[in-house]
Amino acid sequence: MRALTVTPGEKNSLKLRDVPEPSPSEGQVLVEALAVGLCGTDSEIIAAEYGEAPPGQDYLVLGHENLGRVLDAPPASGLAKGDLVVGIVRRPDPEPCKACRAGEWDMCLNGNYTEHGIKGLDGFARERWRADAHAMVKLDPGLEDVGVLLEPTTIVAKAWEQINRIGQRAFFDPHTAVVTGAGPVGLLAALLGVQQGLDVHVFDIVTDGPKPQLVHDLGATYHSEPLPESGIRPNVLVECTGVTPVVLDALKCRAQDAITCLTGVSGTGKQTKVDVGALNREEVLMNGVVFGSVNANRRHYDAGAQALAKADRDWLRRLISRRLPLEGFSKAFEHQADDVKVVLDVTRETDGSSSHE
Repeated sequence: MRALTVTPGEKNSLKLRDVPEPSPSEGQVLVEALAVGLCGTDSEIIAAEYGEAPPGQDYLVLGHENLGRVLDAPPASGLAKGDLVVGIVRRPDPEPCKACRAGEWDMCLNGNYTEHGIKGLDGFARERWRADAHAMVKLDPGLEDVGVLLEPTTIVAKAWEQINRIGQRAFFDPHTAVVTGAGPVGLLAALLGVQQGLDVHVFDIVTDGPKPQLVHDLGATYHSEPLPESGIRPNVLVECTGVTPVVLDALKCRAQDAITCLTGVSGTGKQTKVDVGALNREEVLMNGVVFGSVNANRRHYDAGAQALAKADRDWLRRLISRRLPLEGFSKAFEHQADDVKVVLDVTRETDGSSSHE
C-alpha cells in the first residue's frame, strides 16, 4: 500500500513509497485512512529537526492529524465496520511511568512515550493502519468532512481544561480571553473560548484573507494590531504562535489574576532582551499564572470530539483551505497566502496536477 514517508535525520527525504500492510500486532482494528492534516510538526520532521523511525525500520510514515473509517473490528471492541475514527497520536511508554499508568500520557515523566508519525510509531499517511480500540476515538458520522480537525482540537481542549482547573485555585470569573495567532490551533482555541461564553479576541498580523472573517463569523473579535496597543487586559490568554515578541506581549498584557497558556513552540538561537525582574514582579504582584501545554490524552480527544460536534459545520469546513490527493503531497507543503489548514485526502484519486517526489 502507499504511504508518505521520511528518512529521519535526512533533510527533504519526503516521498511516496509502497510499504507492507499493517501487521495485526499493531492492533485488532483495521482502519482505512481517509485524510491526514498537515502542520508545522510535519515540516520540522521533513527538515530533519527531529523524528524517529519505528525500531528496525529506516523510514517513518508521516502524519499524526488523521481521520479513518473502520474496515474490521472485533465484536467486543465497541466499534463496527463503517465507523468514523481518529487514532490517538501519543501512546504510553511501555514501563509505564506513574503518569502514563494513570492515563495521563501527555504528561509522561520519563519521555519514553511514542507518537504516531513523530516518534517511534508509523503515522497515518498510509492507506490502511491498525490500532486497538482504546487507542482511537469514534466520531459522529456528521463530522466526516471535518473530523481530521480533531487532533489539533485536542491540543486546545487540554489547554482550556488546564486553564479552568488552575482557575479553581481561587475566585475565578473570567469574561475576556485573548488568543494570539489565527492559525488552525488559534482558531480552534477561539472556538472553545466562544463555546464557554467568553468575549474572545484573536490577534494575528494578516489584514485580509480568510482568517479575519473566520474570527468574525465565530462571534469573536479580530485584531491585526499588537496586543499592547489594543488596551485589552484579558483574564485568559492562549498563546499559539511561539513568536518570541508575541509570547512576551502575552506575558505582560493581562488582567489581575490572569492565566496565560503557552501552546506555541518557539525557535531557539536568537537572543531577546527581557527584564526578568520586572516580569517576575508583575507575575507575583498580580497573582499571575503562566504554564505550557502540549499533546493530549484520551480525555482531551473526547472533549475535542464534543466541541466539534457542537460547532457550526460550515465554519469548520472553511478551516480546511486546501484538500489534495496523497500524490499531491509536494504541493501541499508549498505555502499559499490563504492557507489555514491543508489536508491530504488519502482515498482521493489524483487530479492530474500532483507529482511524486
